[in-house]
Parts: sequence; structure tokens; C-alpha cells
Amino acid sequence: MSTHINFNVNILTMREPLCKKFDLAIAWNWEYDKDFIDRIEEIAYRNGISTYRIHPDNVRDVYRLVQENKLFFRVILDRASDVDEEFEPIARFSMQSELHSDLHQRIAVINPQDMMYRAADKATMHLEFLTNDIEVPYTIIISPFRHEPAPKLTDDQLAVIGKPFIIKPANTTGGGIGVVLDAQSLNDVLEARKHYEDDKYLLQELIKPVKYGERKAWFRVFYAFGKVIPCWWDDETYIYEPVTSDDERIYDLYELRTITKKIYRVCRLHFFSTEIATTENHRFVVVDYVNEMCDMRFKSATPDGVPNESVDKIIQAMIEFVKKEKDRMLPVSSGRYWT
Repeated sequence: MSTHINFNVNILTMREPLCKKFDLAIAWNWEYDKDFIDRIEEIAYRNGISTYRIHPDNVRDVYRLVQENKLFFRVILDRASDVDEEFEPIARFSMQSELHSDLHQRIAVINPQDMMYRAADKATMHLEFLTNDIEVPYTIIISPFRHEPAPKLTDDQLAVIGKPFIIKPANTTGGGIGVVLDAQSLNDVLEARKHYEDDKYLLQELIKPVKYGERKAWFRVFYAFGKVIPCWWDDETYIYEPVTSDDERIYDLYELRTITKKIYRVCRLHFFSTEIATTENHRFVVVDYVNEMCDMRFKSATPDGVPNESVDKIIQAMIEFVKKEKDRMLPVSSGRYWT
């Protein structure tokens, strides 16, 4: 059962003659994002960045005020429209503003909805990664069950992947939904595809990471507004630890940064994470491509949360991004906006 959140309602009255402008709007609807949003606002305040929360209780009013030019955001962090249709109109409006408006009216979106959907498609990302020399597991992509109930796939083809192998839907993401980690046969493939009949599926070789001391060489790496923030991550316990500069030097992990920047050039998202494993022969293989909506619960609040210091680095990079967007906005003499 979800916990009720007492959102801070900050709707403007209709009597306001000028457009109220805020540096950063945060659209959110997940109760466990509250600590993350609180921390964003705390760091933003220290840096002179104004913020505005958009949540289920005010999203319709916010959309109306934005359309009426009574409310404006320089940047919007969208953490809701992918799962809540109530946020769709403001997400579309913001995206259209980013694409088509002049500099004074443009809203920078973190992350634009169309780009998130593209990045979330594992089949698309797999092919893009191959094209851009990003190492990925050996993979077979098969069409949706609804289009082709009996794919032309043989046991000999599966043998190339090895056993066990992984089955994962291309677009159904989050928390390992629909993923089979120990598939053994063609029959496993046929059964797994029935769960999401309209989705493509990826059949992938199982990547076995080397161990560095007591830790698996499995990493979740965050890309945040030009900064790369790598973490150790266990794919079974989901426990994070920061990758230190000593770790990078001792285990020669600098490739994590290079690969993550390559992934950015493919997906073009301001903020995402990826999973990379290192094998015995020091191959760096991207095992989960682009997580376009990162779970930002704090390690101090939950054992499998992101290390607090890593969250702070992500937020500081976000605030620097907002500052740059703010600096790009030249003074407007028309009186439409005020600062």
C-alpha cells in the first residue's frame, strides 16, 4: 500500500499579472522520491536556484498556468510522465518548447519523453551500441509473440549463446520485470514471450564477472550532465558502493568512464545509468544498456539505495546544468517574463 504524501502546493492565483518564472521544476509522483527531491531543493537553495514541485495534486493547474503564460520553468526534471498519464500534457508541452521555441521560451527537459522511450528500447540500444563499438553480450533479438508466435529459432542457434542464458523484454523495464536469468531451452523462450505479447525479446549470453577481492566486477555507472559517477553494484544483492579513485587506479577501471560517455553519445539523455561488468580477460561488457529513470533512494534510508555521496554528486551536476541554462536566458524586455 502506498504512503500518502502531503505535497507542497505552490499554485499561483489567477490575479498574478506577470509570468512567474522558476529555474527548476520537478515533476514527481513516487513517494520514495521525496528524500531525493528534498535534497535537490536543499542544494538548489544554496546555489541560488529557485525550484517548483509538480505533483499529482497540482499538475493540472500547473499545465493550465503554463499554457496561459502565467508560469514558466527554465528546466523541468520529469520523473513522472513515464508512468502517470496526468503528467503527459506538461511533458509534451515542455518537449515541444525545447524543440521549437526561441531561447527565451525554451524549457530544457530532463529527460525528453521521446528520447527516454528510445533509450528504454533494449533492442534499439543493442543495435546502436554495436554500431558505435560498445561491447555487449552476444544477443539474439526476436519479434513479439503477437506478431510471430513461433519464431524461426533453433536449438543450434541458442547453443551459440550458451546455457544458462538470459531472456529479457525489450521495452518492459524496471526492477527486472519479465527477465528470466536462468533460461535453458527454446521452450523457456516460447513461454517467456507470452508474458508481454507485444514486446520484442532479447536472448543474451550470461556474462560472468571477475572478482576483485570480495567484490564482483559489476558496476552501475551514472551519467549526470557530463559527469560520470561509477559505483560497485551487486546484481544479486543490489548493494552499491562508490568506486573510489584508488579503485579506478588499482583495478584499471577508467574504461567505465569512456564507455559511459559513448553511451551518452548514443542515447543523448542528460541523466541515466548503465550496468557494466568486467570479465576475467578484462573485457568491459555493457550488460544492461540504459536505465532512463534511475531509482534515487538513499543508501542511508534503504540498504540497496544509492550511496549518499553519489546522489549528492548527481544533484550538484544537475544544479550546474540548471545554472548554465539560466545563464543562457537573456533579459526579456517584452515584460512577458520576470526574474
